[in-house]
Amino acid sequence: MKKYTMKDFDREFPDDSACLEWIKSHRWPNGIYCQKCQKITKHHRVANRTCYECDWCGTQVYPTAGTIFHKSSTSLRTWFQAIYQMASTRCGISAKQIERESGVTYKTAWRMFHQIRKLLDEDAGFLSGQVEADETYVGGRRKGKRGRGAEGKSILAGIAERKGKIMARKIPNVQAVTLMPIIRQQVLPESTIYTDELASYNKLVQMGYLHRRIHHALKLYVVGDIHTNTVDGFWSLLKRGIVGVYHTVSDKHLQSYVDEYVFRYNHSKDEKPMFKTFLARISSL
Repeated sequence: MKKYTMKDFDREFPDDSACLEWIKSHRWPNGIYCQKCQKITKHHRVANRTCYECDWCGTQVYPTAGTIFHKSSTSLRTWFQAIYQMASTRCGISAKQIERESGVTYKTAWRMFHQIRKLLDEDAGFLSGQVEADETYVGGRRKGKRGRGAEGKSILAGIAERKGKIMARKIPNVQAVTLMPIIRQQVLPESTIYTDELASYNKLVQMGYLHRRIHHALKLYVVGDIHTNTVDGFWSLLKRGIVGVYHTVSDKHLQSYVDEYVFRYNHSKDEKPMFKTFLARISSL
């Protein structure tokens, strides 16, 4: 992945005008199509406004319309800086830190992050080859039993293609009726699926998959190529981020936080900087 430093950011986006120009060029790389003229026409920036006006008919277009920046009173550069910081870390960044560094209120910083996370929900596509499936429980310390079935915790299902992409989804339970449709939808037939000993995975062979188990209850974690270390490594990264950065995440918003971590993981080997990958999503609402 190409490095993109804070110096690069300051040079490319010194002010709101530079940010607005980037949005315009990203949304209309070949020029703005004027709906009234019914063709691509030359537009000029309207002074003191976040719009561009057609030189021929005067029709105005707002590059931020339909994006997370629409009708926001927060400066575009502050938005871009928040996206940069969010994209430049493996474990996330808190709204409290953005509040301290940018001067916006905590409420504004939290809303910005919430809006940015909306952009990061994407389909990983079909997974194939050697695939690992596992579930985990996320939540604060609560009384009651620990481990699988822990009371009051949120459940996540994860499927990871070795040396490939990962998907993770909040689920209501770990029953076969919940897990099997997810696997069928996400994993191509005849793939090899590695799981632990959970009985919910018993029907994988009947579904057309080659199934290999690692018995964690016997304290076995790797036997040859049989393991779930890929998806377990992602769970570890996710949980460290939630505990270390956010401290706690509500069940209501958990999926959006998971989407953020999945997105960074799946694009970690992209050639272009992660910040530019984040930015490219601004019109995906």
